[in-house]
Amino acid sequence: MEQVLYAGITIVVGVGFAFLYFWGSNWLLDKALSTQGVDNATSIRRDRLRTRVRPWLFLFPALFFLTVYLIYPVFETIRLTFFDNGGRNFVGISNWIWAVNSPQFVQSLINNALWLIVVPAASTAFGLLVAVLADRLWWGNIAKSLVFMPMAISFVGASVIWKFIYDYRGSGEQIGLLNAIVVAFGGEPQAWITIPFWNNFLLMVILVWIQTGFAMVILSAALRGIPEETLEAARIDGASDIRIFFDIMVPQILPTILVVWTTITIVVLKIFDIVLAMTGGQWNTQVLANFMYDQMFRANHFGHGSVVALVIMIAVLPVMIWNIRQANSEQGTH
Repeated sequence: MEQVLYAGITIVVGVGFAFLYFWGSNWLLDKALSTQGVDNATSIRRDRLRTRVRPWLFLFPALFFLTVYLIYPVFETIRLTFFDNGGRNFVGISNWIWAVNSPQFVQSLINNALWLIVVPAASTAFGLLVAVLADRLWWGNIAKSLVFMPMAISFVGASVIWKFIYDYRGSGEQIGLLNAIVVAFGGEPQAWITIPFWNNFLLMVILVWIQTGFAMVILSAALRGIPEETLEAARIDGASDIRIFFDIMVPQILPTILVVWTTITIVVLKIFDIVLAMTGGQWNTQVLANFMYDQMFRANHFGHGSVVALVIMIAVLPVMIWNIRQANSEQGTH
């Protein structure tokens, strides 16, 4: 009940502040650039100035919060990469040298590369497959709803679910679904998430499970945009369903596939929650975002943590810029 009350108070205060700001700023602008009692030339100049200034009054709150919560942290992070753990003593590029020589940092890069290869490709492929097949089923909408449902679960919540699937209880009764299946077929139960290399793929399954729904929704909408006449002409010419899929459907929606792929790639580059909740970076599952968290908030070394954060930002930026340009070009063609 208290949380609802606090949320209500926050909304009322936020809306009230926004109303007072926009009403007050417009009133002050009109007062400062009043055209009463001035000559015609001055009145025209003030009207033009008011027209130029008013849009900036609306943009100012967004620009202010963008500066405080995005631009300033970027420059502060860059600054901290050249300072020690307290952020006071200048150490030059020693933090960067530490990163290059750190086995954990190198392991994080390798693991992130594995995630980048597997997760976007698998999520996009499964999403496209479900989008195509679900349209042929009378219960296709139900299937789509079930596939999309994991999108409503947080990464930590999904990790808890899959932790039960991978659960290992030694020689006792196995409650983990995967080990229960293995035992049912006469195999030996395993502590799956402690097995180096392969445990990375088991963690990737969680993100693929979540992101497949996102890919399915976007690609399903794109498939509906393919002209039915084109598909019908291909069928009349004797093209098989597989030929239609690879020769007509995929080329028609290729820009959308690339946008979906790059969007999931950005999510993968920032992956943190799943690794933290499942393994905490143990057993060679460390990734860059989790390694940054360990260095900054557990080791309390802001210089090392800032280097890792900057590496993540540098990796994300090109993909994000390309994605925005691709989306803009898609809008321009419609």
